[in-house]
Amino acid sequence: ENDLIVSKTDLKGRVTYVNDVFCRVGLYTEGELLGQPHSIVRHPEMPRAVFHLLWQRIQNGEEIFAYVKNMAKNGDHYWVLAHVTPSHDLQGRVEGFHSNRRLPRRAALAEIEPLYRTLQAEEQRHADRKQGMQAALGLLEQDLRQRGTDYDRYILGLATRD
Repeated sequence: ENDLIVSKTDLKGRVTYVNDVFCRVGLYTEGELLGQPHSIVRHPEMPRAVFHLLWQRIQNGEEIFAYVKNMAKNGDHYWVLAHVTPSHDLQGRVEGFHSNRRLPRRAALAEIEPLYRTLQAEEQRHADRKQGMQAALGLLEQDLRQRGTDYDRYILGLATRD
């Protein structure tokens, strides 16, 4: 509950660092992860639209918080609240990405899981993967408008709401 999962990637999303918690939770060794695409832990039930939003934000030099369903090496899943930020070199150029992840609150997952199922169902409804992802992003934006909030306020609100 109090542990942080930490990883770093290069600009293409290949793993360059993992902490022991990442290895323990994901059931991987450090050697199995280094050099691999971070998507090695992507759970197939995770909406592509959320990852699209994540990559868009960090490639623009912004941080993002996101609830992510990951998959351990044995196929089990685990949820995290991820905080992903760009890493900069001494000249201020983005050289990769850093992610800290922690155990999310159950109440947050009770709200996120149905939303993610809806997004993924929309993605799968389209034969073209890109169109499906765009349609799911539209649904997410519509949901946030109906809630009267934006993505960041919604996600952080779930993280802190009692």
